[in-house]
Amino acid sequence: MKELTEKTIQIIFEDENYLILNKPSGIMVHPDGRSSEHTVCDFLLEKYPGIETVGEPLKIKKNKESEEFILINRPGIVHRIDKETSGILLVTKNQQSFEYYKNKFKNREIEKTYHTFVYGNIKEDSFIINESIGRSRKDFRQYKSGQNTRGQKREAQTYFQVLKRSEKKDFTFLEARPKTGRTHQIRVHLNFIYKPIIGDRIYAPNRESALGFDRLALHARKIEFKNQNNEKVFYEADYPDDFNNAINLFR
Repeated sequence: MKELTEKTIQIIFEDENYLILNKPSGIMVHPDGRSSEHTVCDFLLEKYPGIETVGEPLKIKKNKESEEFILINRPGIVHRIDKETSGILLVTKNQQSFEYYKNKFKNREIEKTYHTFVYGNIKEDSFIINESIGRSRKDFRQYKSGQNTRGQKREAQTYFQVLKRSEKKDFTFLEARPKTGRTHQIRVHLNFIYKPIIGDRIYAPNRESALGFDRLALHARKIEFKNQNNEKVFYEADYPDDFNNAINLFR
């Protein structure tokens, strides 16, 4: 279990209303009701005990068959990134800020930029995937675009820009800017065009990892929004070592 210290979770920026964190891969943002792993929320409560009542809890079923629910406390959490994803996380420090940024996310007024490495060569320098996303019929862990989905499909749009291609054209370094916030959106859209993310154990379970990654090769690189003073602000999360090493391989 990783010790949650400022050495592992970097505070990029802090004021009276919010924090900008750089979350390492391998740490969940909030508890899932099943495991006892330490999370970003544990780190926040230790350092900022006053935010315990900020935000709103997550209501989840005890299990698939149960009609009972449990509430997961998420102090200050206004959005999340997957456990294996590293990078930028915005955390609010009071309820007024939570409501403000919650509405910003809802109205798509916060721009997030991700960097990722994928299997294969993408020929287009830039492209848009505009494909709705639903749950997979075959695997309860997966979401899908295209056919073989169940339940309601929700619109999803992602802009992509190629940053670099490997010399042998077997891997591509990409920038992704999701315009909607669906679960696994970037992963699903890249899998839809048969270019899954390196190390993705859910969407590319039979592919060997590459470029030195032993986790999902996805990093939340930047976030941009207007703060409560109506100032446009921009923050960037440094790459972790595995990303820097992979980028150096491309050079």
